[in-house]
Amino acid sequence: MSYLDRAPRTADGRRRTIEIVDQTLRDGPQSWWGMKLRKDMGLPIAGELDRTGFHTIDLVGSSIFEVLVRHCKEDPWDQLVSLSRAMPRTTVRAGTRSNGIVTFGLTADSVMDLWVQRLCAHGIGSFWIYDGLFNTDKIGRLVKTVQAEGAAALPCILFADSPYHTDEYYAERTRELVALGADGIELEDAAGLLTPERTRSLVSAIKGAAGDLPVEIHFHSNNALAPLNYLEGVLAGADRVHTASRPLAAGVSLPSTENTVANLRYAGFDVDLDESRFAPVAEHLLRVAEYEALPVGRPAEYSLFQYRHQLPGGMAGTFKDQLRARGMEDRFEEVLDEMSRVREELGYPVMATPFSQLVGTQAVLNVVTGQRYSVVPDEVLIYAHGFYGRPVAPLDQDVLDTIMSTPKAKSYTDWQPPQPSLQELRRRFGESVSDDELILRLLVPEADIDVMRATPRRERDFAPTTREMRFVRELVETSVGAYLHVDGPGFSLTLEGDH
Repeated sequence: MSYLDRAPRTADGRRRTIEIVDQTLRDGPQSWWGMKLRKDMGLPIAGELDRTGFHTIDLVGSSIFEVLVRHCKEDPWDQLVSLSRAMPRTTVRAGTRSNGIVTFGLTADSVMDLWVQRLCAHGIGSFWIYDGLFNTDKIGRLVKTVQAEGAAALPCILFADSPYHTDEYYAERTRELVALGADGIELEDAAGLLTPERTRSLVSAIKGAAGDLPVEIHFHSNNALAPLNYLEGVLAGADRVHTASRPLAAGVSLPSTENTVANLRYAGFDVDLDESRFAPVAEHLLRVAEYEALPVGRPAEYSLFQYRHQLPGGMAGTFKDQLRARGMEDRFEEVLDEMSRVREELGYPVMATPFSQLVGTQAVLNVVTGQRYSVVPDEVLIYAHGFYGRPVAPLDQDVLDTIMSTPKAKSYTDWQPPQPSLQELRRRFGESVSDDELILRLLVPEADIDVMRATPRRERDFAPTTREMRFVRELVETSVGAYLHVDGPGFSLTLEGDH
């Protein structure tokens, strides 16, 4: 039966409307550009995105703050304020772990609350909240914090492929999240592991457990199946899908808005977006990619290899770089095999932050040292002691015994995650420090903040122009001397200055 034959209708016979959550400013650049989207790159298209008619525009996460300061030398609060103000018609969203920001470890409740409150103060009206081990106490507490600020809270279900992550398991977790008072449920497949068959059964199970709450699906295209899975997902009852403008879509990112909207309409759904806004956004992003020498989205091919390592996004490249630095790049396949083994031994954690980093780091250490679990990072010790939450499956007893026998592990026996008050944290930076500055200093080392503030702000013009003029602009922007002269056929330019 074709998708046209399965065209859905509402109870009164009307076509169902599917809403779109835009990821052009958040997950698109996170997937393809390593989160390095400066304000001057995003602000020119904010108005177009705002007038497109998206249900929500995802904008920020805590790791983006760190990248903007360290690598872009840009104040992330300034970027957030500028972009959110430029999109007054649309609800803008932020993402957060239930128990951590930036760090792979654990963050105090007082900081989590302040993080949410300051994001809301600067325009955020919706949050997706994720926790790979479904700590309902932490998720529920943050849901209340978000809603107290007048924002919507959507707990996120992270898909994992294991014998324990069944449809029934996820349906039960959904019922728990609904009971917390959530405003909706998001299902995310960060590694692109879902098949069409599993999408049908899983979305049906989650939608059945969610009751009247809207269900969003956020599938990455690592394995080329996400566009097809979106159709299966909405046919199974999903209400919203996440997309990105074509230059930042496909592959390790999400399906493109352009293709998804066309597919949904052809399959018999209504989508209320202004398509005339698509091209200006895409054209601007292509210019940014050309000027900044950044990649653009390209489709992936289906590969069974993806199910072997289950790595999200660009983590495979990160591990290759780590091994290359040690002269061990030829052992990449060995690391992937070790990752699969470590993940099983540690109770099949979902391969998303912080567990993908936790499993991957332990696997690299096991391969590099040649003696498994002879070196165990603090995060693995904290995980083994249950401070992240309860794993979906028991840990391998022999491995657990090995981990717990180390002197460092014994130091965690009576340990509890620190819960400093904001007043206590302020003493580190001065009592007069603002809330925004406190958050920034807790997220990023002070030295990096000082360098960021000492670096002149970069405001690049990405307006359409000729190839020759782009070359001249590049020279002007990068020139460090007091004199610049450019000669060309029928063209001469001389610039002189004091600096």
